[in-house]
Amino acid sequence: MAIFNEEKELGTELSAIIGRIADFVSEEEERLRFEREQRYKQARVEEQVAAEARLIAGADCKWTQLRGAPHFYCRTNGRTYRLSPTVDKKWELFRVEKPSPDDKGAYIGRYGGRGNATKVVAEIAFQAEYRR
Repeated sequence: MAIFNEEKELGTELSAIIGRIADFVSEEEERLRFEREQRYKQARVEEQVAAEARLIAGADCKWTQLRGAPHFYCRTNGRTYRLSPTVDKKWELFRVEKPSPDDKGAYIGRYGGRGNATKVVAEIAFQAEYRR
């Protein structure tokens, strides 16, 4: 309304006033879209940091990728598993002691997708495990 009153006092034609208001509305929509996008990106970063913290702390968690690592880690029933990508776009599943790329771990199998590996983890996580 302030734009309309300002332009009316200057004697601007109605079509020019409508154009200025339309420009103002589009600029505001763009600003709001940008702010929403920034909030979303910030929330994603915070979720990733929280997931990494849960994994490092020893809490059970879903597949989590540590920053800069190609591997995904999952902890179920207190057991940690690593899912490593292969060159032929498959995944190798390992039982590891801690989330570290240096830990070779016990090889479990090779799977076509993360979903298949998740099903295997859901089964073996609650089976008895031998002591080394």
